[in-house]
Amino acid sequence: MRLLTVDDIDELTLGATLLGTGGGGDPYIARLMARQAIEDHGPVTVVDAAELPPDGRVLTVAVIGAPTVILEKVPAGAEFVGAVTALSSFIGEKPVAIMPIEVGGMNTLIPLAVAVELGLPIVDADSMRRAFPQLEMTVFTLAGVPAGPMSMADEKGNVVVFSTTTNQVSEKLARGTAIMLGLANAISCYPLTAGQIIEHGIRGSMTYCTELGKRLAAVQRGEAGAYDEFLSFAQARKYFSGKIVDLDRHTTDGFAKGTVMIEHFDDPGRTMRVEIQNEFLIAFDGDRPVITSPDLVCLLDHENAQPITTEMLAYGQRVDVLGLPCAPEWHREGFLDIVGPQAFGYDVDYVPLGGGRP
Repeated sequence: MRLLTVDDIDELTLGATLLGTGGGGDPYIARLMARQAIEDHGPVTVVDAAELPPDGRVLTVAVIGAPTVILEKVPAGAEFVGAVTALSSFIGEKPVAIMPIEVGGMNTLIPLAVAVELGLPIVDADSMRRAFPQLEMTVFTLAGVPAGPMSMADEKGNVVVFSTTTNQVSEKLARGTAIMLGLANAISCYPLTAGQIIEHGIRGSMTYCTELGKRLAAVQRGEAGAYDEFLSFAQARKYFSGKIVDLDRHTTDGFAKGTVMIEHFDDPGRTMRVEIQNEFLIAFDGDRPVITSPDLVCLLDHENAQPITTEMLAYGQRVDVLGLPCAPEWHREGFLDIVGPQAFGYDVDYVPLGGGRP
């Protein structure tokens, strides 16, 4: 058990922005929400799932929608507590803790604000250790743990609760509802027990996120050896450095989709293409895929090492493209069916990290 204070928020936010792989919404907004909640209610208690009763109910909370919409339609805040309260009432159990469903983007930070407002601890775990665009794309789905029942709420006080047959159906119902409610809504899903998190979750992901942010902050400060230390800790590799020369980005079917083309600094004939569906999913060096989901495609500003989100991409930006390995908990039977390239509709095989020109 440890306390998370406002002094920890900046490093956690930086790590969450990187692990968002371009998606997960604007962490700056969630950072403000988390800071305000901690200032109002005190520090957040962070616990390991093993410190909770095995049958204690843990509820998740997140924002669901398209990052491009969330940028303009800033969450009000009350909808997140509303979603948790609605699900708690539906299942007839009070939660003993809150857990982020994904440690990546603003969904790393929003649960902090909800937990401290409800007087609950936050569990140092999640189901992705990155951001993914669809509800069923979790290690809990791999383990056969249902996403439902689940609840959704908007900023006007509208609340919907679903009971679903599969996690894929949960995604379809949640996505359709989010479109009707404005594509920037609160969701609470995967009502877990602490025992299920111990058995199937990705534990320590909040701590990992903070440590990642701490090392990236050292890079941004220009500390000697910091970049190599950051790459070593993240087991990451720089695959490409260049300038954005073309950008296609649009919001459709409840997602921000698109493609970004990057021209190499030293070899203008060499390009990298990155495919987007809320997050950066696949990076092609020429026509060859070199970083593929579920491994992480991350874009950093070449000048200051700031992670770039999809909605902040712009023509002429100078960027570095990094590949980070996904959490080892993903490498179980069936993971490519859920989060591999073909799960997103790309006729591309999964490529383990390590190939391609640096």
